[in-house]
Amino acid sequence: MSADFDFDSFLESYVVDLTSALSALPKDAIRDLYLAVCSVIENGGTVHFIGNGGSAATPSHSAGDWAKELSLRTICHVDNVASLTAWANDTSYDNVFVGALETWARPGDLVVGYSGSGNSANVLNGIAYASEAGCITACITGDYRGGGGGALAGVVDVAVICDTTSMERIEDLQLVINHIVKEAVKATSGAGSD
Repeated sequence: MSADFDFDSFLESYVVDLTSALSALPKDAIRDLYLAVCSVIENGGTVHFIGNGGSAATPSHSAGDWAKELSLRTICHVDNVASLTAWANDTSYDNVFVGALETWARPGDLVVGYSGSGNSANVLNGIAYASEAGCITACITGDYRGGGGGALAGVVDVAVICDTTSMERIEDLQLVINHIVKEAVKATSGAGSD
């Protein structure tokens, strides 16, 4: 460990960036995501989450929340390891979400892609398939390395782009946004309970 490392300054800079990004949350885009979820509830559809790494763990958390608390069919397509690895082995890792969505997605469903960079090939391919299949598409991403949400932001119906270049803060905010949407749905529909 470096003796020159100033932990207090590091912590403060992390909090300052996170606070700034929280203050700059794109309210209209988050409202549009909330309305898309409401639409899926009204039409009896399913919400599908896709993502990699930290952007897979957050959807896994939220799929449990949304299914339990909103009584909404919500699937995180990284949670079935056997299916994910079978698609990766038998086709390509770039097609793992296409394979799952071919089985599970129906017109009118909502497919949400999580990617800090917005450039994950498997997420992009999954979103492209979802669009062709008649699903509503959305993403929660950020400005990683100044990428402005990457390619993903330009191909979805609803793009929520967090105003930070830090992968860690983007991943922090993905969960915050999922909780905002879930709590807004609960507040307006009376669905579920804590």
